[in-house]
Amino acid sequence: MAGASLLTLIDDIATLLDDVSVMTKVAAKKTAGVLGDDLALNAQQVTGIAAERELPVVWRVAKGSAVNKVILVPAALLINAISPVLVIGLLLMGGGFLCFEGFEKVMHKVLHHGDPVAKKKAKKPPKDPVAYENTRVKGAVRTDFILSAEIIVITLSTVVDAPFLQQVLVLIAISVLITVGVYGLVAGIVKLDDLGLHLVDTGEDGSGREKLGAFILRAAPLLMKGLGIVGTIAMFLVGGGIVEHNVPFVHDAVHHLKLAVHDAGPFIEGLTVTLAQGLIGVIVGGLIVAVVTGINKVRGVEAH
Repeated sequence: MAGASLLTLIDDIATLLDDVSVMTKVAAKKTAGVLGDDLALNAQQVTGIAAERELPVVWRVAKGSAVNKVILVPAALLINAISPVLVIGLLLMGGGFLCFEGFEKVMHKVLHHGDPVAKKKAKKPPKDPVAYENTRVKGAVRTDFILSAEIIVITLSTVVDAPFLQQVLVLIAISVLITVGVYGLVAGIVKLDDLGLHLVDTGEDGSGREKLGAFILRAAPLLMKGLGIVGTIAMFLVGGGIVEHNVPFVHDAVHHLKLAVHDAGPFIEGLTVTLAQGLIGVIVGGLIVAVVTGINKVRGVEAH
């Protein structure tokens, strides 16, 4: 009897793990877009950091991301148990914040474009590297919190009908995968220049090794700059996507737009929805920036 009970327990555990594995794969597919944005945004956050501090900064942000997940997973389960509407409300707040940050970055770039004083300040190293690093880490962890919340809520929506234990295990599995995966890739990206320099130094002149290193050294700054642009665009896409999915009249408008281009094929249909979500993100970000700017003027606070 004891042996039969043990075999039954093992079979139950195997079935549970199999179900969790399948659900985790489904959740990973649904969150793939947000994962890409998470990677771009976090790689962008370490730009401007001294080379010897890049990996320590990535490690600090990764630890902050892990703490975010420890807070978000039980919070999402609790809030969802109390009222799913509260989850949507918090998600909209996070989406609005992403749109706000994205619009503020674009506005700052436009307002200071061609300004020699602003360009000189941008090129100068920070007066207090420690304070600058701490600010970047805090910003990265804050952004990660919002994107992680989006990922966890999407994951929760895929397992909402599953038993509670499976919900918990899938959320934990996704949290570990995205933290290790995203920050592992970020660490690799920010050290590309070191890899290129190593290949150049250890390769013979004209050898394939030396040429590959030279190519990486040329490509690394362009990649980081590109990730910075992609990261800003991602803020609008993720924020606008959150608004589109959770505000009924906005969702209906995008759905009608999707139907209008349906005959043009899946690529055009997907592109149209993506552009619509980006535009929504820009509009929401602009409105929030306008409101915040107005409030700051009334309070006498100078805008950055």
